[in-house]
Amino acid sequence: MPIDLIVLHNISLPPAQSAADFGTDHVLDFFTNTLDCDAHPYFDQLRGVRVSAHFFIRRTGECVQFASCDARAWHAGASDFFGRPRCNDFSVGIEIEGTDDLPFTPEQYATTASLVRAICAAYPIAAIAGHSDIAPGRKTDPGPHFDWAHLRALGGFNAALFPYQHAL
Repeated sequence: MPIDLIVLHNISLPPAQSAADFGTDHVLDFFTNTLDCDAHPYFDQLRGVRVSAHFFIRRTGECVQFASCDARAWHAGASDFFGRPRCNDFSVGIEIEGTDDLPFTPEQYATTASLVRAICAAYPIAAIAGHSDIAPGRKTDPGPHFDWAHLRALGGFNAALFPYQHAL
């Protein structure tokens, strides 16, 4: 099945309460299945969880790639994109270091826009969506602080790429 969807997420481990809480390698460990679940009480609930993503964008704008875009990553979970279930089968997952409660950084927007442009140049991407769009009621990310209009403007993306009308 061709890759034609980009899904944006947010993640912070443990969940950040302020900007000072970011910058650990816990997310990297989580996505490489090497997280020490005894290192923090929050991590106990992640014991045995196996997930993955294609990309992770740190607060600094640094981008880490975990998987080829041609490989299935396990970022979307139970999901549906306009009647197409199992979004992991046809999407690229971009995890952005953050939470629903804190704004993202200019560096993250710049990197996200560049990365999305590169993916769109390599694959027949028809849409960009949030995890909350494809798993409503189950997921809330990238959250209310994600500025979709800013991403669209920064990347020069056509409004048609945003079927959930975040960036119009």
